Amino acid sequence: MVLAAVSNTLRYDPSLCVNCGMCLLVCPHGVFAPGEQVVELVAAEACMECGACQLNCPAEAIVVHSGVGCAAAMIGAALRGRSLDKANCGDAPCGGAGGQEALSSIDSEPTECG
Repeated sequence: MVLAAVSNTLRYDPSLCVNCGMCLLVCPHGVFAPGEQVVELVAAEACMECGACQLNCPAEAIVVHSGVGCAAAMIGAALRGRSLDKANCGDAPCGGAGGQEALSSIDSEPTECG
């Protein structure tokens, strides 16, 4: 069974997980949590599609397509000196179809990013 997030491209296949915990270490938003047999996907909607989990998963149990929406939001937040946890992802969820919206909303007030 492949677990998928509704609002982003994150896909996790627990049948491939070797429970190494690398995703736990690299995920900046706590999307994964320790499990008894395999890592658990606990906050898929919080995924900002940075790709760190996929890059560090030795079992290739995680697939995520890095989105430009959150990249633009993170850059905008950094330029404004605001917390990266409060980056504005535009009208779409992080990494959603909001790449251009996020780019055009750099000056708008930040909202919770996941």
